[in-house]
Amino acid sequence: MFKPNFRYTNKIVRLLTRISAAREMILNSPLIPKWEVALRREAIIHSAHSSTSIEGNRLSLEQVSDLSQGREVMATRKDKQEVLNYLNVLENIENLTKGSSIVEKDILSIHRMVTKDTLDNPDDCGAYRNRYVVVANRFTGEVFFRPPQNEDVPILIKDLVAWITSDEAKELDPIIEAGIAHYEFVRIHPFVDGNGRTTRVLAALILYLRGFDTKQFFCLDDYYDSDRLSYYKALQGVNQETLDLTNWLEYFVEGINVSIEAVKERVVRLSSERLRKAKRGQIALTERQMRIVEVINQNGKITGGEIAKMFNITRQAALKEIGKLVKLEVVLLKGEKRGAHYVIP
Repeated sequence: MFKPNFRYTNKIVRLLTRISAAREMILNSPLIPKWEVALRREAIIHSAHSSTSIEGNRLSLEQVSDLSQGREVMATRKDKQEVLNYLNVLENIENLTKGSSIVEKDILSIHRMVTKDTLDNPDDCGAYRNRYVVVANRFTGEVFFRPPQNEDVPILIKDLVAWITSDEAKELDPIIEAGIAHYEFVRIHPFVDGNGRTTRVLAALILYLRGFDTKQFFCLDDYYDSDRLSYYKALQGVNQETLDLTNWLEYFVEGINVSIEAVKERVVRLSSERLRKAKRGQIALTERQMRIVEVINQNGKITGGEIAKMFNITRQAALKEIGKLVKLEVVLLKGEKRGAHYVIP
């Protein structure tokens, strides 16, 4: 039975406390469904871009966004397929398991989805490696890590899955469980290719099933992609004799914290004091109106001219748009004529 070796440090405890507070603020903010859809969409697109980019995919964030909307982009077939696969997995995360627990065939299925039509040998898709591979620098050939032997992979994965579904794992904070599973899966390196992407989906799935990120607001992969050297250094820094995961978990929890804080800042901009305190509940706003509220929260005020310029519309149309927000009591008109501007009451 797999048994992780780690200890709680002051840093881990402090970050877990901060994450918990930020998460509660995010989930309890008066976000209307449109905002929630936008936040989820942004997180999925960023995750698809970052997770594939870490492994050499050359599509830009804008191209990934275009692909997600069904638009054609100029790129290699493999690069496009990798992104489309990852988008499909994240968009269907609730269907990756049949129940509330992860089983071995779920992992094989995730790998099959992630690597669909991208591997040189189609038989490697959704199947454990049948030839030995090492983790090395693709340019210099320097070997960073030598995983377990091929014949050890099935039993190691079975042990990991047994631990993930155990009472011991469920007693841990979901972030700690996801971080441990992330590292152990990378260490086992069960597939010929696509291990990193499958690992990051597995971590996201654990957080989803444990109720931590049921709305899929958090993009964890941006943190790894922003400093790939630190990501690989944290993974490679685990002593292979003791397998002490403490330093890795400090890095992993820090990444969650950065992601949560980024979402919190976005939610704060969207949720004004007026909306947070509204007893009548959520107020349905259009995309334009949401953007106006966000700008006021950022800058403290907005004018009719700025709204017209923002959306490339006439001043009359801008005043009509802001007038709806005034009527809803979401914003307040201050000043007259040239000095007229709008604020959050």
